[in-house]
Formats: sequence, structure tokens, C-alpha cells
Amino acid sequence: MVDVLAAPQQGKADSALRTLTGISIAHWVSHFHLLVLPMLFPFLKNQLGVGYVELGFALTVSAVVSGLTQAPTGYLVDHFGARKILLGGLTLGGLALILLGLHLSYTSLIACAVLLGLANSVYHPADYAILAEHMDEARMGRAFSIHTFAGYFGGAVAPAIVAAMVIVSGGVGALIASGVIGVLVAVLLVTMNIPDAGAHKTKPGTENAPKQAVITPALITLTALFMLLSLSVAGINNFGVVALMSGYGVTYSAANVALTAFLGASAAGVLAGGFLADHTERHGYVAAACFAANAAIVLLIALVTLPGWALTATMAAAGFLSGVIAPSRDMLVRNAAPPGAAGRAFGIVSTGFNLGGIVSPLLFGWIMDQSAPHWVFGASVIFMVATVVLSPFTERKRQIAA
Repeated sequence: MVDVLAAPQQGKADSALRTLTGISIAHWVSHFHLLVLPMLFPFLKNQLGVGYVELGFALTVSAVVSGLTQAPTGYLVDHFGARKILLGGLTLGGLALILLGLHLSYTSLIACAVLLGLANSVYHPADYAILAEHMDEARMGRAFSIHTFAGYFGGAVAPAIVAAMVIVSGGVGALIASGVIGVLVAVLLVTMNIPDAGAHKTKPGTENAPKQAVITPALITLTALFMLLSLSVAGINNFGVVALMSGYGVTYSAANVALTAFLGASAAGVLAGGFLADHTERHGYVAAACFAANAAIVLLIALVTLPGWALTATMAAAGFLSGVIAPSRDMLVRNAAPPGAAGRAFGIVSTGFNLGGIVSPLLFGWIMDQSAPHWVFGASVIFMVATVVLSPFTERKRQIAA
């Protein structure tokens, strides 16, 4: 990370390192909080006396709230400053889990889901607005990649951390402790003096300058791209294990090893993609090339029953390529954002992730109900091909704008 942030002036380098560290920790919390409730489903099912459909509905509520509030939160980031919005999101998510632990009921669970969805809408607009304003331009791609990697890592370690909390303090204690983490990180960011970003920094003489439209064709195209990116990997992430077990005769342990390889390689790909993003301006074409190769790999999984070692290696290759695209994806949004509107731009395009998160469980669940597990991978290929087709258009729009 130090190499990423090396700069001629030591003071600027130290400030950038502190900023990236703090924002990455916040992103870690966002992905960790997303998995707290799912990891506690067995406990919540027994305590609340409800089924998995009711518990799944809570996650749907959270996804819908997050999707509806991403763009408005981006507006708040640009107009009131990213720092206070980020601190508010961390605190709100933490308090939601604490209050659920203190008053455990199904009504409280739904209320917690609403608050978690609202808190989750904060991270992308606020994080990227701060990073876009305070990171060294020559190393922006690597800064984005470290931020994204921190989020992936938060999701990867959430099951183990929550399980340990349950063993030590029970389900209620795990809820409260998970919430306390969010509040403590908010306090940590205040202590670290994380800088602000947004339209609060108005340049003299530009107060009456005409404002550029935020909802541009480029950002609309990128929102569609984000939705396709979400759909292209959601089926593998959420239904890959059951699809491999039911359609390929893979054991539960082998299927989990393959999925772990996919997720771990995705995180490694994100870091590699940061270096690639800093050494090219053709981010749309990078995305297209990566997903063209990825589509071919996943198509092989869809059509051929591979031995265990080959399946794990193939899944790892697919995960790596899906991770490489992430920094280039973020650079596309940064390039398309009008001046002073980074929060709104990232808020708008991140809605695509939420749309994918709402659609994918229904779509891939339906595929599994039709006893067509190979189509979990086949449908992912279709979405990857659509991503390949759309990605160059984001590049063209950037060039026209320039």
C-alpha cells in the first residue's frame, strides 16, 4: 500500500495513506455487515419462529431500500460532504444491529433490514467521492483496487468472525458485537481525521456557473453495465455450490473448495486490476477483454464435467478475471462523473448492483427449481457476453465527452 501511495511530498503521501486506510476499513465494515444476518439465520429462525422465506424477505427489503436510496445518498454526499454521510452510515448500520440484539422480534428484524439497507447506500457514494478527490491521480486505479479488496475481505472473513462471536457470546451477543464494530470504526475515522469531499469545496468565482446534468447517457450505460456485472457473478456466488452438487456430481466439500477458489482469486484479481487500470486509459476495452475470456472459461464449466482439481483451477481463473475488471469499472465511473458530482455518479451507477441483487436470487432460484443446474453457469455466460458487448460503448462515451 505504501508503494501505491508514494509521492514526492511525504506529507501528502502520509495523508493519502491515512485516507485510503480509513476508507478501506469502512468498506470492510460494509461487506461484513451485509453478511451478519445471513450468518445468523439458524439462530434467528429458532428464536423468532419463522421460516427461511420470512428471513429471506428481510434481505430483499434491505436490497430494495439500498437500491432506492443510493442515488439520493450520492446527492447528499455532494451537497453536505462525504465525511459526515460516511460516519452516519457506519453509525446507523451499527445501531441497527445493536437494537435488534436488544429487542429481538420479527418486526425488529425488518426494521433492522431497512436501516442496514439505508446504511449500505452510503458507502459507495461517500467512499469513492473521498478517494477520487484525495488520491494521487497516477495511482488512482490501485487505490480503488485496495478499497475494493477490503470489501471483498470483509465478506470473506464474516462467516468465521460471526461464528466465533456466537460461540463466545451467543446469537444476541453476536448481533450486538457486530453492531459495535460499526460504531467503533466511525469513532476511528474521526480520530484519524479522514478528509471530506463533495460540493462543499466550491471554487471562487464558480458559484453561478451552470451545473452539468448528472444523469447522462454515459452514467445510464454504466448503470446497466453494473447490473450486468452483478448478474454475471451472482449465480455463481449464491448458487454455485448447489449447482455443482446437483448437476455435476461434485461433493459438498469439493464444491465449497471450488467456490472458495473463485472468491479468493477474485480478491487477488482486484489488486492486479489496480495496476492494470493505472497503466491504461481504455478501461472499457479492458472490461470487455476480461469478460470475453471469462465467458469462455465459464462456458467450459457449463458444458463439461471437470475433475475436481481442474474444476477448482477453472473456477479460480474465472474469479481472477472477474476481479481484474473492478478497478477499471470504477475508473469508468470516475471519468464519466461531472465535476463535483462524484458522489451522485457512484450512487447512480451502484443502483445497478442493487437491481442485480434483487433480480438474481429470483432468476437463479427459478433455474434451480427447473432442475437445470448447468444453466446457473450458462446464464452467467449470457450476462458476461452482454457485458462484453456493452463495455466498449462506455469507452466511446468517455472519448466523446473528452
